[in-house]
Amino acid sequence: MQYEQQIEALLAQMTLAEKIGQMRQLHGTGENQKTLVREGNLGSVLNVIDAEAHEIQRIAVEESRLGIPLLIGRDVIHGFRTIFPIPLGQAASFNPDLVREAARVAAREASGAGINWTFAPMIDIARDPRWGRIAESCGEDAYLASLMGVAMVEGFQGDDLTAPEAIAACAKHYVGYGASENGRDYNTAWIPEVLLRDVYLAPFHAAAEAGAATFMSAFNDLNGVPTSGNEFTLRQILKGEWAYDGMVVSDWASIVEMIAHGYAADARDAALKGVQAGVDMEMASTSYAEYLAELVESSTLSLDLIDDAVRRVLRIKFRLGLFNQPYANAAAAESLLAAEHLDLARQIAKESCVLLSNKQTLPLSQNQTKVAIVGPLANHAAYQLGCWVFDGKPEDSQTPLQAIRALLGDAQVVFAQGLAEARSTDHSLFDEAVAAAQAADVVLAFLGEDAGLSGEAHSRAFIDLPGAQLALIDALVATGKPVVAVVMAGRSLVLGELQDKVQAMLYAWHPGTMAGPAIADLLFGLDNPSGRLPISFPRTVGQVPVYYNRKNTGRPPSEDAPSIPTGTPLDPSGFTSSYLDVDHRPLFAFGYGLSYTTFEYSNLRLSSPKIGFDETLSISATITNTGKYAGSEVVQLYIRDLVGSMTRPIKELKGFQRIALEPGQSQEVTFELRSADLSFHNNAMQKIVEPGEFHVWVAPSSIGGLQATFELTR
Repeated sequence: MQYEQQIEALLAQMTLAEKIGQMRQLHGTGENQKTLVREGNLGSVLNVIDAEAHEIQRIAVEESRLGIPLLIGRDVIHGFRTIFPIPLGQAASFNPDLVREAARVAAREASGAGINWTFAPMIDIARDPRWGRIAESCGEDAYLASLMGVAMVEGFQGDDLTAPEAIAACAKHYVGYGASENGRDYNTAWIPEVLLRDVYLAPFHAAAEAGAATFMSAFNDLNGVPTSGNEFTLRQILKGEWAYDGMVVSDWASIVEMIAHGYAADARDAALKGVQAGVDMEMASTSYAEYLAELVESSTLSLDLIDDAVRRVLRIKFRLGLFNQPYANAAAAESLLAAEHLDLARQIAKESCVLLSNKQTLPLSQNQTKVAIVGPLANHAAYQLGCWVFDGKPEDSQTPLQAIRALLGDAQVVFAQGLAEARSTDHSLFDEAVAAAQAADVVLAFLGEDAGLSGEAHSRAFIDLPGAQLALIDALVATGKPVVAVVMAGRSLVLGELQDKVQAMLYAWHPGTMAGPAIADLLFGLDNPSGRLPISFPRTVGQVPVYYNRKNTGRPPSEDAPSIPTGTPLDPSGFTSSYLDVDHRPLFAFGYGLSYTTFEYSNLRLSSPKIGFDETLSISATITNTGKYAGSEVVQLYIRDLVGSMTRPIKELKGFQRIALEPGQSQEVTFELRSADLSFHNNAMQKIVEPGEFHVWVAPSSIGGLQATFELTR
């Protein structure tokens, strides 16, 4: 490319100290950082915006010897000033186009503050809802996470990284972080290589192929080697097998944390192992700055590895066009909270909400219904934004209480908080909430987690509704008035007890700035819920991990579990892979979500009962809106490889389409399935496709649907 010669020319001018400086990232813009920038000894800063970002960039460009601009990074995870639903909620939309637009808006707003690099998307596969960072993920499925991750990369970076509104994306956390033991942050992950390649690496491979500018190594120990010192995943797979030419940054201090892992003896050893593994830039900690020069000068570390890392850092700066335009996109600074940004936030919030249950209570009539609005999340402008929000402001939020009052008028709404905070166990506000319920036709109870119960270092051993929320529901239900629960949370919660008590449940995740109008639209039928679950919901925390694409085992459970086995180990009737005390199935399955209307699936057709390795199978079905409301359906395609040289999951998502239908309207939906879509890794780590028989489903979720069989032949 045109700038490769410029990179080499610049590299030839750099001292070893300046090279190592490009491999450093520090937090903030204090005098130490400014001095380092002037000396050419700092390549990036993070968590600075606006005037501070402009000034430190000016120093880099105008006062350092070589004038190399800075990468200015920030966690722009699900919006900058306009906050969109948490990524897990965005994944529930099953709408990559909207997700791409949301990332584009986030990049536009962030670019106006001088940010040119975001630490997103997070595409860790997450199957344990106890993990706090599941909120940042796209859920349990590699196919869905890949599509959503690519959409975010494309949104942040646009078609041209040099464009003023583009910022560099960072695929994180590479790799296996979502599989940390017990759902605890920073923990050990043991992932067999076949599973690593088929599931956990898949979204990262997709992001690399989509041109993600940077990758971030993770905190966790993967199979005995910390991921920030893991030569196998970084050098062999990412930079070798995938030929990735972008840059890898460590997570915050994860280089020196290899000491605590027991993998590095000291900071010198950590710096050596980080560079040898392939981490090009150290975030926050200073082992590179302190030890790389001595390691090179003593011939312990090859200068070639330093040069390779610096080339990658410089390459991103050239790709961003920073040598030509290093400063903030001034025009974008005027776009904060633009009307079209808020409209998009409202739409994606609506499409992310999942209707979990409905006993013909929703939608409510906006003309005849007097509502009691109760609960700690009904009017909490900060909680609805969710975790990982640095720049969104509570005063920008439109809360459910505000939106419903605006829709119905003050006379039709009575509000009582019921609980002072989401985690409160104090019942002193219950009487006021009960009085509000008694004065209304229906109760809207806004429940769930505050924003501080999810995110980094916010794992939970119990994933029930916190505090006295269920007790509040009991008090409200005792009034005899119908109760509708709207749950905001950063993870899947255990909801069986709540489901038994209320007339309907709408799961809203943490929906962002426009939570209120979006939820009001759905509750009162101005729009129809269409979100689908990107993760399975357990019946109890003891079921975790529960995910749809599990293996079958040699003794699969029966559909009527739980049950007590009727035999003995010598005559094992009923000895199956299940529980004695709870149904083995999830409470709500991956891909599940209700609508106010109903959809009928019919006329499943395959283009052929057999296809060869170089052929494509077309799978079609007719979807009909059989209800009385217009609505959108997420039509999902699943397959199962019945026999393989490696045991295969009972189902795998291979496609989905969102379609909008009027009452009585039908539409034919067609999927194309290639032999490559049926591939997997064998024990030799070769990606293979095997002939054999397959089941295929066109379905509304990972459970049920229309089923057919086809054969793949050589």
